[in-house]
Amino acid sequence: MNDQLPTLTKLLKQLQQVPYLASKNLYRVAHHFLQMDGQRLAQFCAIMQEAHAGLKKCDVCCAWQERQGACSFCSSTKRDTSLICVVETWYDLYAIEKTGGFQGVYHVLGGAISPLDGISPEDLSVSQLVARLSNGCTELIFALNQTPEGEATSSYIARKINQGHPERTFKITCLSRGVPVGSSLESVDRVTVFKALAERRLF
Repeated sequence: MNDQLPTLTKLLKQLQQVPYLASKNLYRVAHHFLQMDGQRLAQFCAIMQEAHAGLKKCDVCCAWQERQGACSFCSSTKRDTSLICVVETWYDLYAIEKTGGFQGVYHVLGGAISPLDGISPEDLSVSQLVARLSNGCTELIFALNQTPEGEATSSYIARKINQGHPERTFKITCLSRGVPVGSSLESVDRVTVFKALAERRLF
């Protein structure tokens, strides 16, 4: 194929760089884009570029938003800013938000520590989290995915917090085991997420 279809080969190589795209689906995804008419393809590319250029990270919690400064969660006067829920990704944030049962604020790490995937603590927003804990935090909730990477990340952050705040007055909790071990928040139904959040325990 390298000699006969070099353009298709380049497309497949680019798709291989997309995380979470199973290799068995590469050809199907490539086929989907190749079958698109020119107008739809141009619109798709324009929206991708617009999102890439227009979305910013919140200065406080690191969630995606469409303006500089604090996001709608962090700037809301109706939310309890002393209650901080730590999540791995922005879509985990929305999984919790859909339950309607949490009125605190969030902190998005940007992933979980995973040496095999080349993700170190320095790649995450851990330092920003530790810094904001001095602003009247009463409870920090670990709502990371219950995977080995999520557990390792929670433990790492807890150690950093204890080092940076040896005389802390706030408590650290984590989600109840209502969330199945090995699952991700985005795939869990809202009732289970709500129950896990409501029945959180000390970490």
